[in-house]
Amino acid sequence: MASLTLEILHECDACLVVNKPAGILTQGPPHVPALDKEVRAYLAEAKKGVKTVYLGVPHRLDRPVTGAIVFTRHARATRRITEQFQGRMVRKIYWACVEGRLKPAQGVLRDFLRKVPDEPRAEIVPPDHPDALPAILNYRVIGRTAWGDALEIELETGRMHQIRLQLGSRGHPVLGDFTYGSATDLTDGTADPRLRPIALHARSLSYLQPMTFEPIQVTAPLPQAWERADLAAAFADLS
Repeated sequence: MASLTLEILHECDACLVVNKPAGILTQGPPHVPALDKEVRAYLAEAKKGVKTVYLGVPHRLDRPVTGAIVFTRHARATRRITEQFQGRMVRKIYWACVEGRLKPAQGVLRDFLRKVPDEPRAEIVPPDHPDALPAILNYRVIGRTAWGDALEIELETGRMHQIRLQLGSRGHPVLGDFTYGSATDLTDGTADPRLRPIALHARSLSYLQPMTFEPIQVTAPLPQAWERADLAAAFADLS
């Protein structure tokens, strides 16, 4: 993947928030394109070519997911932001488009999930499974597309593929998410499945600035792919 033009949504001495595009890992091994490498390069350039730049990655977004993601610029900020995520102090709002109509139009989904060993996916398991982790999300229908409902989602927990799995398991997969049951391709036939977007967007993050404890709220604009697929109109009254 070619070098990205980063869309910086918020920046201070402690952290910065980026609008992540689809098709790139949040963090990857050496020689694999990843968003953290692009952010490090951006910070190095700002520091006039400093080769070693600290960057903390306190949370992640899946490769096909877009939207607001926060990185930290020193160890103390990383620790404090991580504590906010672990203490469920960070408010995470997602927008999603799914197949079909959800009933009721507003509700809470509760499951127990686990990562499938040696596979890049998660699954729902009984609560007494030794690897079971509780997964809770709140949703409400805020619009409609030609395929189904447009949702606003607030996570209470942050499990692997949580939104994708919880919705897909109920017969309402996120558009474009073939891993969890979607039959809708949001691209023009992109050959590499790793580069295909899905209709899941981290719309906003609310947290405390880790050094001053000032409330910060950052909103990420929808990607252009949603415009091309006639999805953005479902959120027009909220944009």
